[in-house]
Amino acid sequence: MQEGTEKIKEIIEDDVWGTIKKFLDLGYQFGDGEKSIHITVGLLLLLTVAFLLTSTVLQAIRRFFTRKMEMDDKLKFISIFKFIKYLVYVVVILFTMSAAGIDITILITASAALFVGLGLALQEIFQDIIGGIFIIVDKSLRVGDIIEIDNKVGKVFEIKLRTTRAITRDDKVIIIPNHKFISDIVYNYTQNHKTTRELVRVGVAYGSDIDLVTKILLDVIKGQRNILKSPKPFVIFEDFGDSALVFAVNFYITDSFTDPKIKSEVRYKIDAEFRKHNISIPFPQRDVHLYQQAPFQHSNVSNTNSDDKA
Repeated sequence: MQEGTEKIKEIIEDDVWGTIKKFLDLGYQFGDGEKSIHITVGLLLLLTVAFLLTSTVLQAIRRFFTRKMEMDDKLKFISIFKFIKYLVYVVVILFTMSAAGIDITILITASAALFVGLGLALQEIFQDIIGGIFIIVDKSLRVGDIIEIDNKVGKVFEIKLRTTRAITRDDKVIIIPNHKFISDIVYNYTQNHKTTRELVRVGVAYGSDIDLVTKILLDVIKGQRNILKSPKPFVIFEDFGDSALVFAVNFYITDSFTDPKIKSEVRYKIDAEFRKHNISIPFPQRDVHLYQQAPFQHSNVSNTNSDDKA
């Protein structure tokens, strides 16, 4: 029995384990001497196991931190977590290769030029990622905010780590790199609250009853839906224009994304009320004065030299 057990042990150690070890040692060798890199099946299996274990642990951490978060905060945390996850994967891979006996300084040295080139080529992407982290952390931008950037107004519906997406007033999606929110001037209509002040400007002819004009403008605004009663609308007599007296009626709304439609309805009503009360909206006019002068007299002047000769 003892001899049989020893033979089985020898068979397992020499044949089975030896075969497995030979299989795990299969691979390719790059370089010669101490600086050589040997990529084996065992190393690839070790990297796969480390990768799977790291992924499982990171998923558990993500679920732990996001289990009580609201949906918006959860999406923002996941966006940042993705960036952190990639860094962790790189560290785990390097650590695993080092533990397997590979000198990772060789890999770092060999890929230094590649890293520099990638850094220069992808610097704008890194700026976008950093901008996305700042947006998510300091909450300078939220889903549902109405923003104006590059003379385009849009409502934010998605914030990712690298880009932010907004839908414009004509139902087109605009994709904004996140570094724009750091380097450019961005108007956020709803950062502090949903209420914004808008205005409609109109000019009336000189000699019009300005008190009547003011009353008409206020009455039109008071009867318009989607315009707030408080704060109260008000009218400003802005200027004596070249061809008109310029007025601006100011009002407050809660949906600045659809304010062109509201302003259009206000203009329709203003035009109708002005026609009813015989108040004209002038167009630019210029007076041209022509001054008639005596016709140009052309006289032939003889050459004095020729006269002298004559």
